[in-house]
Amino acid sequence: MRFRRLSSCLGFIVATVLTAPAIYAQDFDKVQITSEQVSEHIYMLQGQGGNIGVSVGEDGIFLIDDQFAPLTEKIRASISKISDRKIRFVINTHWHFDHVGGNENFGGAGTVIVAHENVRRRMSTDQMIEFFNKTVPAAPKNALPVITFTRDINFHLNGDEAHIYHVPNAHTDGDAVVFFKKENVIHTGDIYFSGFYPFIDMSSDGSVEGVIEAAKHMLSIIDDDTKVIPGHGPLSNRAEFALYVEMLEAMRDRVSAYISDGKTLKEIQDLAPSKDFDSEWADGFLSANQFVQILYEDLSRKN
Repeated sequence: MRFRRLSSCLGFIVATVLTAPAIYAQDFDKVQITSEQVSEHIYMLQGQGGNIGVSVGEDGIFLIDDQFAPLTEKIRASISKISDRKIRFVINTHWHFDHVGGNENFGGAGTVIVAHENVRRRMSTDQMIEFFNKTVPAAPKNALPVITFTRDINFHLNGDEAHIYHVPNAHTDGDAVVFFKKENVIHTGDIYFSGFYPFIDMSSDGSVEGVIEAAKHMLSIIDDDTKVIPGHGPLSNRAEFALYVEMLEAMRDRVSAYISDGKTLKEIQDLAPSKDFDSEWADGFLSANQFVQILYEDLSRKN
């Protein structure tokens, strides 16, 4: 499990720590795309970057996110083993490069890219991820979503209804959740990091409260049989997702209380408020102290 967690978040490290030219200097030749069948018509692909959701059927192929541009042909090859249908749509769950890097290739080949309006807005201009002090340059025209929505949108494909809806100010300000109602599969985007502490991008107007509220809403519409595709990490379920929310709420309350007591970030980190969670959640790319820092910086804005 440790290897699966670490390998699943490598792409996020690359996307947030490196600039675009450096990303293309990486050795993507060594990346392998794995495929896991989630339900009758839904698959999850993992490689380097955010988890990709794939809906296949007689109406064509519907992708959720597309990782990095140098991986597009490997992604296509993996999908071709599942279906020979046309890739008709790509849904972006948010703007981060490890989820939209393949947009230029897919968009240039005629695939329709769909996202929340804030995703297009951010991709259209240079962006700064302040926590990592890194600039992400504006995307080329072919990479931009051509259909955007404000609140929600429905796709009726492959015998199912995919309800795609926006959750405000969660991981970013452009997050979208995709729920396949008949298949009973939900793709959470980076609202849920399965098995490790999440990154919350405050420079993109994300917030811990937004993540918690978005996750709690998802828990309210799924059941014990729902398959949960997280933004990063292994395939999950409602019970594991609920534990993630419990951890977030507990950590929010602990850090908030320390802030109210006037403690500094260093003092809070020294108190190790996450120590009883670390064995389960500190097994990713964010250390416990980094996660506490994210919570502190966000929650301090409200105190």
